[in-house]
Amino acid sequence: MPLSAMLLSNTSINVSHPAPGDWFVAAHLPPSAEKIQMKGFVPTCAYIFQPDMLVTRVVELSIMEPDVPHPQMLLSHPGYLKIFIPEYTQELRLELQGCASNGSLGCPVRLTVGSATLPGNFQKVLTCTSPTWPCRLLLPSPPWDRWLQVTAENLAGPHEAVAFSAVAALTACKPWRMTYPPVLHSSQNQNQSHSTSMVQPSLGPSYRDLGRNGRWDGGPFCLLSYPVIREDLDVVSVRFQPLDRVRVTVRSDTPSVMRLRLNTGMDSGGSLTIALRTNQTKIGNSTLVACVNAASPFLSFNTSHNCSTAFFQGYRLSLSASSHKANLIIPYPETENWYLSLQLLCPESPEDCEEARVQVETTLYLMPCLDDCGPYGQCLLLRRHGYLYAGCSCKAGWRGWSCTDNSTAQTEAQQRAAALLLTLSNLMFLAPIAVCVHRSLLVEASVYAYTMFFSTFYHACDQPGKAVLCILNYDTLQYCDFLGSGVSTWVTILCMARLKMVVKYVLFLLGTLVIAMSLQLDRRGAWNMMGPCLFASVIMVSMWVYRCGHRRQCYPRSWQRWAFYLLPGISMASVGVAIYTYLMTADNYYYTHSIWHVLLAGSAALLLPPREEHTEPWACPQRLPCHYQICRNDQDELYTVT
Repeated sequence: MPLSAMLLSNTSINVSHPAPGDWFVAAHLPPSAEKIQMKGFVPTCAYIFQPDMLVTRVVELSIMEPDVPHPQMLLSHPGYLKIFIPEYTQELRLELQGCASNGSLGCPVRLTVGSATLPGNFQKVLTCTSPTWPCRLLLPSPPWDRWLQVTAENLAGPHEAVAFSAVAALTACKPWRMTYPPVLHSSQNQNQSHSTSMVQPSLGPSYRDLGRNGRWDGGPFCLLSYPVIREDLDVVSVRFQPLDRVRVTVRSDTPSVMRLRLNTGMDSGGSLTIALRTNQTKIGNSTLVACVNAASPFLSFNTSHNCSTAFFQGYRLSLSASSHKANLIIPYPETENWYLSLQLLCPESPEDCEEARVQVETTLYLMPCLDDCGPYGQCLLLRRHGYLYAGCSCKAGWRGWSCTDNSTAQTEAQQRAAALLLTLSNLMFLAPIAVCVHRSLLVEASVYAYTMFFSTFYHACDQPGKAVLCILNYDTLQYCDFLGSGVSTWVTILCMARLKMVVKYVLFLLGTLVIAMSLQLDRRGAWNMMGPCLFASVIMVSMWVYRCGHRRQCYPRSWQRWAFYLLPGISMASVGVAIYTYLMTADNYYYTHSIWHVLLAGSAALLLPPREEHTEPWACPQRLPCHYQICRNDQDELYTVT
């Protein structure tokens, strides 16, 4: 349901006769723009989504008993009935009897069986307007261990009465539970003999009662029930395996059924993975068909192979001599008991399958993300209002449940080119480093070297694909890269102000500490870069204005300095800021950010002040008799002994 962008917009939906259980409401904003914008300069919009639920309950609800006619009289309001479906029910038959109406032919009654679900509705409807009889509805494998709702509606008109009797008949299924004899292991060979693939299961009748009004079918057993152990490994991580880790024996006359208990309420946030494998030589020319269903198993292999039960369209798997492996992934399975049914089929020669037995190895898992989202994704565990679920966050253009859809993915060549652009563009910082070393600005040179090093390895670690190299953890590299960028800007502008050495280095240190603190508070805040830039620019402009007034001439006084250094440097910095602020998107990030690196480093090399005139940076005025030299630096006012 799309919601309007208008203020205080309301949208409603009506679900009549909803299915029992957990219902989920999820709200999504439309995909955001791919433009990368600075935090603090973009207006933020707060969207508030508040769902309200109004429930109207049916008070008069009649209970139907199996094989007992239930009389009904319908006028303008519908009638509501319910019947309990016990476990091991193979078929439900609903039939209308003794229908009478005032002036309509046939039986103008509509029965709706089941509850409504979204987005697909699997309710069954029985309409008996035709005069032909009998009027009945057959439902194979109805949901086990629950109440089934039946709604009866009058189709004759608001003033016409309809009388009828509804009869529900249950066909019970006789199960056989597979049991395993105890296996004794000695202490010496316990590890070698722990494999139970050679243990033969034995048949034992299941004494589970069908219910007070259920009845056993006098025919053969309808299914072989294999007990399954549920092992909780981690959050949204469960492993299912047959008892004693024995392979499942599949026959041709009776389906083999395994029940997977996913009804804890915390299992629907992962992905159910089912893998089947058998021996190619033993399966021969036959075909092994498997069905995965919720609420009740599929048992009608002899008549149909569509894996459809009364209210659920199941998932179909098949194994043969040419394909001895099959896999199935069900993301976000319903909170329900799931059933895996297997049976051997021989369409060409059914007599050859009567005594055939095939061992099937099953791998049944509930995992947060399939294959941990692969090399192009990251598995995330998310919690919303107490509901825990998992999902894959894909990168490098990959999509899908497990990041396996490469329709919009980047090629490996594109990934390598992006990594090389973002890392090698930092080599442009060698230019300001060389200028600083030539002009004896060693502190500034060390800052640029720090920025170049961590920016290179941060972008090498920040790649979405396979071209990734992380020398430290990602968070540390990101922090050091942001810190180097801010301090480099701070140092460059203060160096242009030509302050006294002591004042300059004190401001270097104080600015670095303030930038480090602001990055810890909000790493992506716009003022982490703008604050130091503005403050340092005020200091620089103040010093330049002071020198202009003190010397009675423009500062810097050389037009060559303005034409070949300051104006090109300011232009490069302005273009870089414009690209960083307005043009950078997720698609062009690789080359626009690389251009930002080049422009930032190039502007720093041009804006650095020249060496003081008539000064030799490292003069050695005198020699000591012990072959030591006292070297004085007139620019830095430092002495060193060499």
